[in-house]
Amino acid sequence: MAQASQPGPSRPIKPAGKLPYWVEPAFTIVALGGFVIYSLWEVLFHNTGTYHNYVSPFFSPDVAGWFGFHLLTALYVVWIPFVFRFSCYYYRKEYYRAFTFHPMGCAVSEPKSHQNRPYKGEWKINNLHRYAWYLAVIVLIFLWKDVVQAFIFPNGFGVGLGSIILLINAILLTGYTFSCHAFRNLIGGRKDCFSCTAHGKKTLRYNLWHRVSEANAFHGAWAWASLFSVWIADLYIRLLIMGVIHDVRLF
Repeated sequence: MAQASQPGPSRPIKPAGKLPYWVEPAFTIVALGGFVIYSLWEVLFHNTGTYHNYVSPFFSPDVAGWFGFHLLTALYVVWIPFVFRFSCYYYRKEYYRAFTFHPMGCAVSEPKSHQNRPYKGEWKINNLHRYAWYLAVIVLIFLWKDVVQAFIFPNGFGVGLGSIILLINAILLTGYTFSCHAFRNLIGGRKDCFSCTAHGKKTLRYNLWHRVSEANAFHGAWAWASLFSVWIADLYIRLLIMGVIHDVRLF
């Protein structure tokens, strides 16, 4: 009598429409690595980020000017968004997968050289995120001030391409900051019965937490969009300062 053959070990089936697991880490290496290299070039080799009424997000607020410093002026403020962004829970996942391959993705085997290595994902710097959030909000307030300034020209109110770029950048950074896990925890943390009602109605705090949770689901999209908007805003103003391009006045 013929015996039924035993099925071999099954292989993971890639869902239809899904990209290979290595695409996301590769994108992170190129995008995040490129942004870091550009940021170093901007911070170390330029001491001004202001073109008329436009202020680069790398140089706002002008902390160096408050104290009369004239070297590495961006360094006095850029460390705040740097710590906030690179201690972000979303970015932690991205750069651990991309730069350390620990792990490269869900249900993906690690390289043999990594398999006996203990997990060291939780560094102390990562826990600075909840504290950096408060500083990031302060910086965000100054960025909105810069947006208002970007629409005020010597002859009064006007709109330039730089005005639009800085406005979009501030909107995206606001979305990134307030869809953050740290803000969600600030709104909904330290409650024994968070969904309990007050006089038969959901509390204002619960409703706010629910809205933040909905925004948090798109935190990764806010993270990348705001990263590129900062990059574009600074590059646009840098090219204006260098005289490579001219601002386009819409009216």
